[in-house]
Amino acid sequence: MPPRYRYEQIADDLAGRISSGEFPPGSKLPSRRELIEHYGVTEPVIDRAMQVLWIKGMTETLPGVGVFVAE
Repeated sequence: MPPRYRYEQIADDLAGRISSGEFPPGSKLPSRRELIEHYGVTEPVIDRAMQVLWIKGMTETLPGVGVFVAE
């Protein structure tokens, strides 16, 4: 199996946490700053992971408010 980018690992981890119900539909995900601290990565890595979740239809973003789990 080829090595995976860190953003892919983070997106998969967050997707698993959403699927398990840790973050139920309609709930707000942790802030970008909290995710940066939790995963020990830079802002662009978190932004890319969030983009993956959005493309998969798992999240919705409200600018200036946050990222929420899609209903």
